[in-house]
Amino acid sequence: MENVIVIGVAGGTGSGKTTLVKRLKEAFTENVVLMCHDDYYKSNDHMELEERKKLNYDHPHSFDTDLMVQDIIKLKQGKEIQRPGYSFVEHTRLEKKVVVKPAKVIIIDGILIFESKELRQLMDIKVFVDTDADVRLIRRLLRDVKERERSLDSVISQYLTTVKPMHEEFVEPSKKNADIIIPEGGFNSVAISMLIDKIKMILNEES
Repeated sequence: MENVIVIGVAGGTGSGKTTLVKRLKEAFTENVVLMCHDDYYKSNDHMELEERKKLNYDHPHSFDTDLMVQDIIKLKQGKEIQRPGYSFVEHTRLEKKVVVKPAKVIIIDGILIFESKELRQLMDIKVFVDTDADVRLIRRLLRDVKERERSLDSVISQYLTTVKPMHEEFVEPSKKNADIIIPEGGFNSVAISMLIDKIKMILNEES
C-alpha cells in the first residue's frame, strides 16, 4: 500500500495521549486506523485472576510487541489484520479478535512504544506527550476507577509500586527518541494544528 504514514504517540499514563489521538482521528476521518499497545498485553491465561492482578503491567515484557510489529507491517502492506483485544477487568486477552483494515494514516498509541527499536523503525513521526506527574496521576485515578472498575486503593498501590518506577525507568528515558514533544497533548491546540499540517504535507508529497 502506497502513501502510508505511521505516527507514534507516546507519553506517561494520563498524559493526554488519548485526546491527541482523538484530534488526529477527527482530522483524517476514514483514512486513519488506531493501534493501541494496550490491546497487545500478553494473555497470561495460565494464571489465576488474583495472580494476574499482581503482575507488573508497566514493564515492556508485559506486551506482545513482536505481534504488534508484525501487524503494523501487514497494515503498511495494505493487508487486513485481526488484532487482539484485552480485558482490564479480567486482566487477560479477549476471545474475540477485531478486524482492522489498512488506511493511509496509522496511529500507534502507548506508554512504551518508543522503548522498542523495532516498533520505532516503523514510525514516520514520533510524538511524545509531556504532562506534569500530578495531573497524570489524577487522570489515571479517574480513568481506572470509572472505566476499568477498579478500587481507589488498588490504583494508588499500583501507581506507587509499578507505574511510577516504570515511568522513571522506561517511559521518561524513551522521550529522547521523539521527533516532537507536545506539552499537555490533546489540549495543546497550536501543536496539534502544526502536527496535522505536517502529516498532510507528507501525504501530499507522496501522492
